[in-house]
Amino acid sequence: MVNQERKRNHRNEAMMLDLLHIVIGILVVICAVLAFLEPEKNQFLFPVIFWLAGLLNGASGWYRLKNSGRDKKRKVNGVILCMLAVILVLVGVASAISIRR
Repeated sequence: MVNQERKRNHRNEAMMLDLLHIVIGILVVICAVLAFLEPEKNQFLFPVIFWLAGLLNGASGWYRLKNSGRDKKRKVNGVILCMLAVILVLVGVASAISIRR
């Protein structure tokens, strides 16, 4: 019975991750189109794109780390995704600072 609850929880987490991918993917595409149509007017969207990408990579990395168990390959993949998320957030911060100046 405990295994059934874990499987359901795993499926719910996977569904939520898929939903997060879809929503953030749509937001990134909309922000990118708006940012490239009028770059001077919509400069603020560039850091938002990086932050959304960082959020997406962080969520994917966390999910892989949480569900990796003893699989070292999945743990390494999760750590790499989390590090990439941090890098993207930092690039977004640098972008926001450069736009402010």
